[in-house]
Amino acid sequence: MQTQEMKSRDQVEEALTWDLTALFETKEAFEEAVVNLKEMVAQFETNYAGKLSDKETLLAALNDYGAILELHSLANQYAFLPETTDLTNPENTQLSRKMGMTSAELSAKLSFFQSELSEISDDQLDAVAEEKPEYASFIRLTKANKHIQLDPAVEKALAQLSPTLHAPADIYEQARLADMDFGTFEVDGETYPLSFVLYEDYYMYHTDTAIRRAAFDKFSAVLKQYENVVAAAYYTKLQTEKTIATMRGFDSIFDYLLYDQEVDRDLYNRQIDTIMSDLAPVMQKYITHLKDVQGLDKVTYADLKIDLDPDYSPEVTVEESKKMVEEAISVLGKDYTDMIMKSYPERWMDFAQNKGKSTGGFCSTSLGEKAHPYILMSWTNHLSNVYTLIHELGHAGQGILSNKHNSLLDEGPSLYLIEAPSTFNELLLTASLTAKTDDPRMERFALTKMLTDTYFHNFVTHLLEAAYQREVYQLIDDGMSFDAQKLSDIKRNVLEAFWGDAVEINEGAELTWMRQIHYYMGLYSYTYSAGLTIATQAFLKVKEEGQAAVDRWLDFLTTGGRYIPVEAAKVAGVDITTDQPLKDTIQYLDDAVERMMVLTAELEK
Repeated sequence: MQTQEMKSRDQVEEALTWDLTALFETKEAFEEAVVNLKEMVAQFETNYAGKLSDKETLLAALNDYGAILELHSLANQYAFLPETTDLTNPENTQLSRKMGMTSAELSAKLSFFQSELSEISDDQLDAVAEEKPEYASFIRLTKANKHIQLDPAVEKALAQLSPTLHAPADIYEQARLADMDFGTFEVDGETYPLSFVLYEDYYMYHTDTAIRRAAFDKFSAVLKQYENVVAAAYYTKLQTEKTIATMRGFDSIFDYLLYDQEVDRDLYNRQIDTIMSDLAPVMQKYITHLKDVQGLDKVTYADLKIDLDPDYSPEVTVEESKKMVEEAISVLGKDYTDMIMKSYPERWMDFAQNKGKSTGGFCSTSLGEKAHPYILMSWTNHLSNVYTLIHELGHAGQGILSNKHNSLLDEGPSLYLIEAPSTFNELLLTASLTAKTDDPRMERFALTKMLTDTYFHNFVTHLLEAAYQREVYQLIDDGMSFDAQKLSDIKRNVLEAFWGDAVEINEGAELTWMRQIHYYMGLYSYTYSAGLTIATQAFLKVKEEGQAAVDRWLDFLTTGGRYIPVEAAKVAGVDITTDQPLKDTIQYLDDAVERMMVLTAELEK
């Protein structure tokens, strides 16, 4: 692996950056849109405040409300996305914050709408849904929200306070991506540069054990310097959520955060408890096999993400990824494939590595069909990058199809379902890689990538986030507090419970709670494993049934927010009312690990 040099944003190639002109051609066009948006909101308030008395007026209001949400979505993306590519640029931060304040102002003006809708009888709301079925999911949620709706003045105040209520996440991002200076570290007399992005995207996977462990030690030492301010930001976030939960009548912060997902605590707890108990032995078996194959003295927390067979891991350029992505998703048909492959020439993706860029990857989709999705990631020429890309393209495909088949007022899929399309695409990639060869080394390599890039990331990393998060939220529910040391103690206990004697949870591992923005996104982390459970079962059905299962999956991608998660999963042919899909998925992983071990024995002969 070559030493990486981190460039500033103005030094990266334009071809590796996304093209935001699909949102607005120029900044002047964006600014004009914001002016228009303010005018639309003012007119909406004039036309409908206190006047939602009949079905015709309601229908007109819903149509106009959708248009406002669409334009706001485009403007919000245009203002938000540049900041994620370079948090060190004050112009990006200023643009994002200014739009945040504008959004809060507009939300306050629009808050009357939900308040007045909550006063309308269910019969009248049902009549609207009957005449315009595309509004059915919005009406369903409006009726459900009646019992948590606060006084109109309070709702308006909360909308106005929105930027302040979301400030902890902004503070955390500024701390880790703008303020933290990781400097350099030294191994055998050679100096290596280090940053948050470089560690997460490069050194964590480094093939040289001495470099990998030294990078982890320096990375952890710098994180440690910021633990108190980050813990304070996180505590503020959770206390804010608890306060609003109480205001809205929820006895528990868990019920409040799961409410919008339209799932109950049984589904939430089952996902965490079953994986902690049943998947842990499978992953411990794999990690022990990794230790033996690599000839490591031990497996520390710094070694978890290395390849089983690093010498066989091919480098993949952005250009080479095109063929891999296209071959993998072709099973879903020409229309889906053509839709996704437009992402390259239209520059949906920001591949560049640069200082101040947000770590990991995400896909941002606006409402409506006026603009394509945008994907952020950092390309390091590893096959793992292709997994990240095809994962985010799965989100993009769902976003496009959901927008195409649902109204602008559709709330979109439940968070419980949101990771299914992304992880499904990762499974397609592994299947594509495996199908191309009879070489046992290649088969083992593909199975390892499936386990480490798809399941390790989504079924282990994010699940351990969720298990930790559940304990922290329980403290808040019980009226207790926490500091940085308490968070580290909880994280270490969760890691030790899952990995047992197979992994040394060395100093610094407990600071993993400082490495992920997910903790500031409510009960999100556990949904990765929930989505992957659905994706795995649907993928296996595609292998067994062929086109019939493909058609069901494509139907699932179009559902948006029309159904609650249990019903939406059934569209894909998966029953999540029991723990069987989860147990079947864990068995599938156990079989994969056993197959890896057989292939290793063959190769050693």
